[in-house]
Amino acid sequence: MSLNFRDTAIAFKSHSTRSLRRSKWLFFILSKSFLVNFGKSLTLIAFSLRLPINVIILKTVFKQFCGGQTVGDSNEVIAHNWQHKVGSILDYSVEGQFNELGFEQTKKAIFETLTLVNSNPGVPLGVFKVTGLVETSLLKKVSSNSVLSIPESKAWEKGKTRIDDILNYAHSLNVPIMIDAEESWIQNAIDEIAERGMEFYNKKNAIVFNTIQCYKTDQLAHLKKSMARAKHNGYKYGVKLVRGAYMEKENTRAKELNYKTPIQPSKDHTDSQFNECIEFILENLGSPQNNGDINLIIGTHNEESVIFAVNKLREKKWPNSDAPVWFAQLYGMSDNISFNLANQGYKVAKYLPFGPIREVIPYLFRRAEENTSVKGQTARELSLINKELARRKKLII
Repeated sequence: MSLNFRDTAIAFKSHSTRSLRRSKWLFFILSKSFLVNFGKSLTLIAFSLRLPINVIILKTVFKQFCGGQTVGDSNEVIAHNWQHKVGSILDYSVEGQFNELGFEQTKKAIFETLTLVNSNPGVPLGVFKVTGLVETSLLKKVSSNSVLSIPESKAWEKGKTRIDDILNYAHSLNVPIMIDAEESWIQNAIDEIAERGMEFYNKKNAIVFNTIQCYKTDQLAHLKKSMARAKHNGYKYGVKLVRGAYMEKENTRAKELNYKTPIQPSKDHTDSQFNECIEFILENLGSPQNNGDINLIIGTHNEESVIFAVNKLREKKWPNSDAPVWFAQLYGMSDNISFNLANQGYKVAKYLPFGPIREVIPYLFRRAEENTSVKGQTARELSLINKELARRKKLII
């Protein structure tokens, strides 16, 4: 059966008409960059003046893109998604912590999500950002091989221990956990943490997953090197492929500090490298009879990349539900991909952010800016929502 990402009856079967109308209104706003910028400024002003805007945020953009403020708050969305065989990846979206209290709060939240993964089939994977557990300035220094002071060395060891506690807990539960990629100037330290975690915990199953951002140059070479290392050292390789989420930030910093940007020169270059990475992994994945000890998570909202991956899996004779491959999209976006894939038996999960409103606002700003800047993303969402609303109206008539 061929995939039809225009089948809105399947894409939006989990949505009420009221929910679709709210989404239509939000994506219309997101299609206008001046409204996004105005809303961002207004929100920041309201927070600085301590105005009571939490209720407005909760009922609009938070409801569209987040599960709740706590793990418990997110259970309703998790159950709703799982009714349609779409999993949820609980993502504690609090970034850039800078003190021990914040680091420990993040660790506690991640432990909660892993406990839920262990008991709830609707939550198949865990995830975390290293900047929620280690100070960014330390990651920057380690990534550039700078000499750490004695207090910095102690803080770095403390941060690594904190992360290892999380990986060890995931391993004890046999729960896979993804380490998200972040900015290029701290990524070397994150890669080091992920590689060591895989080497220690991935002997029998793929527990630890690293992330490769294909909007950066030379990522195919990086992927090949990482896979060769896994094979040489005898552990299973877990990887999540994404295009990337820090493009403007990366290019701005490169310009300000006068170095060559690590970002691809165009979206076409990014798309090409993304598909090359998919192809290389799936070629090495092997067949159902000869699995190559690789596990893959394809994080994309790009229909062509999904179809490319699906066709490769079919070439290898993988049954839809058996391949060690997950497809992942952000909650509140690309339901036409997620629910149509799940309808055909593929493993699908939505990234479901949660956390205190004020702390999750940076994530929501990025989502808003991404929808504004990514060519065709918001237009596609609006077109599909309008199509489904028109279909439902005809059914009533």
